[in-house]
Formats: sequence, C-alpha cells, structure tokens
Amino acid sequence: MVKVTKLNGSELVVNADLIEFIESTPDTLISLTTGRKIMVLEDLDTVVQRTLEYRGKTRSYPVPVGGSGSVFEG
Repeated sequence: MVKVTKLNGSELVVNADLIEFIESTPDTLISLTTGRKIMVLEDLDTVVQRTLEYRGKTRSYPVPVGGSGSVFEG
C-alpha cells in the first residue's frame, strides 16, 4: 500500500498492485488497472519510490515474469 495526498489535502492509501501507470501532467496522475484515476500532490518520483519501497518490503521471494513455472518448484 502506498500513502499519497489528494489535491484537497486528504490522505489516501493506494493498492500498489493496482497501479497501471503514473503520469506527470504537471500534476501527478495515478491510473489504476480498475480504470480509476487519482490526482495527487506528490511528484512522480516520490510515488515511484514509495511503490518500490512497498514492493521491496512485501516481495521477499522472486516473482517469475512471463514464466509458467512456480518459484517453489524444486
């Protein structure tokens, strides 16, 4: 989860796994895989850094990309 601040000053926690992309328009716009868009006060680099920090804390095992095998196969 990534804590951000909406333009009206209220805090919001975004599910980092739902972030599809982030734009700087010049405000920061977070687009989710659900189709929802959220404009936030934090700059693009801050949102990216918080997302990477979250993923680093929650992913203690390798996640295969594009493979069909499980990381737990021996």
